[in-house]
Amino acid sequence: MSTNTKFNQSGEDYLETVLLLSAKQEVVHRIDVAKSMNVSQAAVNKAMKLLVDKGYIYEDGKHLYLTERGKFYAEAVYEKHCVICNFLLSLGVSAENAEADACHMEHVISEETFLMIKKSLQK
Repeated sequence: MSTNTKFNQSGEDYLETVLLLSAKQEVVHRIDVAKSMNVSQAAVNKAMKLLVDKGYIYEDGKHLYLTERGKFYAEAVYEKHCVICNFLLSLGVSAENAEADACHMEHVISEETFLMIKKSLQK
């Protein structure tokens, strides 16, 4: 796995976390992200700087927000996660393994395969 792919996976995980936290609470702080992902505050700081630089996140002091671009990207990643998890559950995979596997697969699955899995679930 290249460094760029690792960053993309990590970045996607941070975006997804901010998306899910913002659905549950009015404002998202860096400490919320750290606790949710079980990572250090320093790791969150580094990731947020990169995501701000890429235009996916903006901050107003202590609060984190997804930009329109960031929200679109995070929602796409989360949709992949949910579809893959549901697909694995439909195959009889345990909920715990389906969730864990979906977390990995959402980052590497091709668009073609994702669309076919999504289509198969809609039948």
